Amino acid sequence: MELSNINWMLGAACLLAGIGLGVLGYHLMNAGARNAQMLRQRLAERDRQLAELRDGVGEHFERLGSLAAALNKEVGEATSRLAVEAPHRPDLAAATATMPEPEEAATTSDDVAAPRDYADGNRGTLSEDFGLKQADGDAPQPPRY
Repeated sequence: MELSNINWMLGAACLLAGIGLGVLGYHLMNAGARNAQMLRQRLAERDRQLAELRDGVGEHFERLGSLAAALNKEVGEATSRLAVEAPHRPDLAAATATMPEPEEAATTSDDVAAPRDYADGNRGTLSEDFGLKQADGDAPQPPRY
């Protein structure tokens, strides 16, 4: 082979090797850009979902406000309607004056003491021995383990 053919072959091989290295470098560098593009796309999708949720919540609160206003209006109408149409109560004082009072209830109501929310003496209801009867001598102690 001639020397000029080897130079051409070496040049073609170096050109192919350079193209291969360039493609490999572009692929490796483009992987980061592809990931960044995927992240931007996911971020845009999440922003769209968030905007839809905000619109949904806004519509929900608008509907809730209109329902509350309608309920308030119905309650106002019902109270005004009940105030006009409310039946009159009979006079209970006149009805009780005509009823005879049993004598048994009158005698027992004087003997019963009104309930109290405190204990007799100075110990009080928060005392540990409230309501317990005092035993003569030493009180039995629970066994110790």
